[in-house]
Amino acid sequence: MNKTLTIQDVMEGLKLEVLAGEAGLLREVKNPSLSKPGLELAGMFDFYEHDRIQIIGSKEGTFFHWLNENDQLIRVKMLFEKEPPAFVFSKNVQVPDLFINLGNEYKIPILKSSYKTSSLFSEMFTFLQAKLAERTSIHGVLLDINGVGVIITGQSGIGKSEVALELVRRGYMLVADDLIEIYQKEKGVIIGEAPDILKRYLEIRGIGIVNVVYLFGAKAYRENKRISLIVKLEKWDDNKAFDRLGLTQNKELIFDTEITTLSLPITEARNTATLVEAAAYDFKSKELGYHSAKTFNSQLNSKIIHNSKIAGERNDD
Repeated sequence: MNKTLTIQDVMEGLKLEVLAGEAGLLREVKNPSLSKPGLELAGMFDFYEHDRIQIIGSKEGTFFHWLNENDQLIRVKMLFEKEPPAFVFSKNVQVPDLFINLGNEYKIPILKSSYKTSSLFSEMFTFLQAKLAERTSIHGVLLDINGVGVIITGQSGIGKSEVALELVRRGYMLVADDLIEIYQKEKGVIIGEAPDILKRYLEIRGIGIVNVVYLFGAKAYRENKRISLIVKLEKWDDNKAFDRLGLTQNKELIFDTEITTLSLPITEARNTATLVEAAAYDFKSKELGYHSAKTFNSQLNSKIIHNSKIAGERNDD
């Protein structure tokens, strides 16, 4: 699943000002990379990457003003004839009238940013990478628990949203409920967020839809979060063997990134929110280098070896 991204989306997302070419705001952006047309302004169009948004920074702006009027007209018109999605000028660059006029003529947006060139390039690249990345979705709840992005999954009606509500009440942050949109920022980094219509909302059976920001304040919600752990809630089954020591670490592949997963058996007597919270804290401690189960297992093995030696010495006597 890939989202359709338009120049208007980019304009709104990065708070850019439209100076000309407003009729072209619905042009699609398909390439997340950016281009700075310095070589093109110098007259070399062999490698013109016209499918990218064009960034005009201080260097490009200064070079443009070094050109005579005839070269300015010829080269800038050649930039427009290939119909790039848009031209974006950084903070300290004065937008030439030629770009304004051609923007309206070719219906190509001319945008102005409040960022300096390097910051503009970085912010826009990050924005486009996130919006144009391949996406998938899963059902569950995504929370930020003490810095750990935790997805809670399980069959319908098992209580995922109720667990999320309790964790938000304890001071943790909701990212998405019911449907989580997921994309890979880079290999090893999976990001989750809520669809626009579901942002900030939790569905609680018997109560209905609640807005966590209105109930608990802005600190109760964040726009997106890197996913580190998937907790699968399962009804207790006496016939199923669950991991009791935590020495086995299961992984689930999302795109080409492995995410740690664990199955959490629940009953009416178990506080599920506390168990999920403990799972997140245990994951974080492992990331910091302390593995409780391995430490316990090592101590247990040492004790067994020690007792075996003592037993052997007694037998020798």
